[in-house]
Amino acid sequence: MKRRRYAGTDYRKALNIQDLERIAQRRLPNFVFEYLQGGADDERALHHNRAVFDDYRFMPRTLTRVGPRDLSTTLLGRQHALPLVIGPTGYNGMLSRDGDIKLATAASRANIPFVLSNVATTSLEDIAALEGLNAWMQIYFYRDRDYVRKLVDRCQAAQYETIVVTTDSAIYGNREWDLRNFRKPMQPTLRNLLHLLMRPRWIADVLIPDGMPTFKNLDDLLPPGKQSVQGASAVIGQQLDSTLNWDDIAWLRDRWPGKLIIKGILSPDEAEQAASLGVDALVLSNHGGRQLDHACSPVEVLPEARQRIGQRCQLFVDSGFRRGTDVVKALALGADAVWLGRTTLYGLAAGGQPGVEHALDILHREIDRTIGLLGVERIADLKASMLVAGQRD
Repeated sequence: MKRRRYAGTDYRKALNIQDLERIAQRRLPNFVFEYLQGGADDERALHHNRAVFDDYRFMPRTLTRVGPRDLSTTLLGRQHALPLVIGPTGYNGMLSRDGDIKLATAASRANIPFVLSNVATTSLEDIAALEGLNAWMQIYFYRDRDYVRKLVDRCQAAQYETIVVTTDSAIYGNREWDLRNFRKPMQPTLRNLLHLLMRPRWIADVLIPDGMPTFKNLDDLLPPGKQSVQGASAVIGQQLDSTLNWDDIAWLRDRWPGKLIIKGILSPDEAEQAASLGVDALVLSNHGGRQLDHACSPVEVLPEARQRIGQRCQLFVDSGFRRGTDVVKALALGADAVWLGRTTLYGLAAGGQPGVEHALDILHREIDRTIGLLGVERIADLKASMLVAGQRD
């Protein structure tokens, strides 16, 4: 009898993140799924992000008297249940109504941090008001620095403790598979509109009664008459500032009294420079393969970056994580936590907030099982010596 993966739409029957990915594809219109799924240019970086995990094999110990596992960790001074963070992803309201709130609520229930995107469809104040959530806010440095100042002030007023600056999007990546689905910015082709009509549950969830969701944290950036998705997309593209440099980071470090994270670094040299500047954490990232194609995987530079920065700041990593084994490998190589993007978005698209919780439960079980099979009880005991670097099959 031929093997077959689950082919339905019930997120509760998903056994792994790949199952949730397929359910998400069945539930979303094509142009929405491509927005979620696609990478830059030929998508070499996108695929390499997954393939790199095959470069490492586990070397388990089997006679170590393993008891109940402790997956808890301390991130920026707070205790959390898992070494995971739901990272910043934009326009989540297009995957499910109030997508950011659903992601944040799932993060709160799992006792992990949630990072709200600058281009979210929920206001930063609404996210900050969620009870029990450790909310962090992601920002871009736009050409309009007055907007950046106002956004930082809003974060302070809303009592955010942590700001995340994304540095690898100063020039927008070339996402061809995404672009092919539109005749104009945010105006799908006829073929995609016809496909949309085959997704009535998505229409009822996302479009009725208010139409496409809008960006809720860009009011001070967008001129009058540009509040629509089409208008905002054009303005954002014009506002991206390729002159972003260390002086801007130093300015923000001086202005922002809370925790500061830089996301988007790949160079160990830059990681060391950021640590010297006094940031609280770094996220090694190639933006999920959506910016510079053929970029190296963050996992490849993780050990050297850890060596360079020592314990001066925490070190996080993202891009390509789909399995608990992926997470454990990164932790063993020196990461303090893994940030999730598409992984939790598949859950959101497949089943709303319960789908996100299911995705986190899957990873929780996989991480717990993996460290137990390695012969350790705490993630703090993971070491690079538990991995063997080798060639792929």
